[in-house]
Formats: sequence, C-alpha cells, structure tokens
Amino acid sequence: MRIVVALGGNALLKRGEPMTADRQRINIREAARALAPLAQKHELVLSHGNGPQVGLLALQAAAYTSVEPYPLDVLDAQTEGMIGYMIEQELRNLLPRDVPFATILTMVEVDPADPAFTHPSKFVGPPCTRADADRVAAEKGWSFHLDGALWRRVVPSPRPRRIFEIRPICWLLERGAIVICTGGGGIPVMYETENESRLTGVEAVIDKDFASGLLAEEIRADLFVMATDVNGVYLDWGDASARLIRKTTPKELCRHAFPAGSMGPKVEAACTFVEKTGKSAAIGALSDIEAVVEGSAGTVVLPDA
Repeated sequence: MRIVVALGGNALLKRGEPMTADRQRINIREAARALAPLAQKHELVLSHGNGPQVGLLALQAAAYTSVEPYPLDVLDAQTEGMIGYMIEQELRNLLPRDVPFATILTMVEVDPADPAFTHPSKFVGPPCTRADADRVAAEKGWSFHLDGALWRRVVPSPRPRRIFEIRPICWLLERGAIVICTGGGGIPVMYETENESRLTGVEAVIDKDFASGLLAEEIRADLFVMATDVNGVYLDWGDASARLIRKTTPKELCRHAFPAGSMGPKVEAACTFVEKTGKSAAIGALSDIEAVVEGSAGTVVLPDA
C-alpha cells in the first residue's frame, strides 16, 4: 500500500521546548521508531511541518544586519533540507542498510491572486511577549497574532496548486525508495506572468496538510495520514462532552466546524483527498501510527457510500 504520512509539528518540536538541534533530533528519533515498522510493510512518503524552524531562521537572519535577510522561500528550502536530513538519518539507523532513501526539495506553485497574501494567518517562529511583537513589527514590518497566551509572527499561507517534483518522486517510489518531500508545505513559487515565462519564489508558508493532501492525490496514494499529538478528531473539543469521531465521511464532517488554526485544515485536507480520489484518509496520534493505518485508532475518513 502506498501511504503518505504528514508529520505534525509535535514530531519535531513540542510546544514550550527549546528550539535546539538536539531536542529536535530526540523528537525525530521517537517519530522514526513509530514509522520504521510501516516502512517495512508499505511504500512510504513522508512530509512534515516547519513553522517553528522557519520562523527561527527568519529571526536569526534578521539579527545579522550586514546583509538583507533571506526571503521565506529560501528559508523554507533550508528547513526542508535540515528536517529531511534528520528524518532520513534516524530512519536509516533503524532499517536495513539496503533500503534507499531520498529527501527532495519540493517546489509548490501558488496563485499570485490568492487572498491569503492580503490576510496573513500562518504562525511561524517562537512565541513572544506583546512588547517584543510590537518592537519587531515596527522594525521589520512583520505581522503578529495571538497564539494562546503569547504572540507569534503570521505570514501568508496560499493554497497549493501544483507540485513540480511529482515525476521524480514517483520514479523514486517505483524503485523502492522511501521519499521525504513537500516539507513545510513545500517551497512556495509562482510564475511572474500569465504565459508562465519566469518562476520565482514567494514570501509565504504553505499549509503542510493541504500540500500533503495534494501530494497524496498526485502520487495516487492508497491512504493519506496526518500524524499529530491527539488521538483524532473530536466533537466539542475542550468540553466535558468531547467525543472522538472514529469513522466518518466528508459529508458527515462538513456538518461540523473545527478550529482554523489546528484541526480545521487537517479535516479539510482529509475530506478533499477522499472526495477527489475515493480513497481513505486518517488523522491520529503519531504514537499510534500503525493502528491508525490499520483503521483501529484515530479518525478514519471514508468515501461516502
């Protein structure tokens, strides 16, 4: 079975943890232990988030004033390489040496007219106080929104339209490789003119779940899994009446509203994949990933009857 697994930020960095390379490696090592059994049974494609990492790189770049800070698309590429390297290395340490791996820098096309460019909403970087947010906003022109009790930078998050490296990703899969790609939603790019004469990078971060859903659709995956730090999709989340949705359909899920900053994109990405392909999607805890794939844990979204 060909499976796309989108690793949530919890696989790399848990809320409140220091954003050090050592801490990220420890978390990725735990994720690799959960994923290794799947890699021995199925064709596996991995994607991952990058919000904290790309935001940290932006702050580090802004602190060095001798040159202009690198734009977000370049930082997206840097985090794809960094995180992909760690995932690949930790999985290699658990699997037979003859298993081939490839981490692919992935360019993803977005629409210049996407309304996201006028309404930044994607959190990147570490949390900070209101005073620090106001200071950086004044210095850099960045936008900040509340994320819980603290403030974080927000950037445009346009929808993905096309993944340019789909053909080499499929070639690698056909030869038995485990592929790590579309990290952080991919590197956002667009054509400068209507006749597609020149490709250029974009100051944005694409939502990882939407990009991973598009990836799963385009490589004809049999299953699309979003691995996170909760057991699945809950109704009345945070209330005493909260209850886990075990098996459902896009039609059923559309009757409910989910938070835009957390479960909402995952639910929408799952429903879109199922509706377009007739295959299944699942949302569940990374620690239960084998059971989620088997359909005995998490929330499974099935095609409408």
